[in-house]
Amino acid sequence: MTTSSNQRPKRTQRDYTLAFKLGVVERVEKGELSYKQAQAHFGIQGRSTVLVWLRKHGRLDWSKPFQHPLMPSSKETPAEKIKRLERELADEKLRNKILNGMVDIMDNEYG
Repeated sequence: MTTSSNQRPKRTQRDYTLAFKLGVVERVEKGELSYKQAQAHFGIQGRSTVLVWLRKHGRLDWSKPFQHPLMPSSKETPAEKIKRLERELADEKLRNKILNGMVDIMDNEYG
């Protein structure tokens, strides 16, 4: 069985040294490659192999799915979203009022 010169030979699990795994993890965490790009670039066969390495050897917390702090959960109904936004608006109005009061006090005391 022959392979063409531009194809990499299939690798087995035994071929991956710790240094190799750490190198792949580092490149993915730096953002040089996505985990799928790393898989293709290094000829890694398993679909989730790089993800397993990221969870095991990476510096990031992969134990729970990422939820952006500014993006509410998708389970929020429109009514809940309106209530949440109204609360946030009221909080910001209060914060603005407090800060404006502090500015007024500073103007009166220090000119």
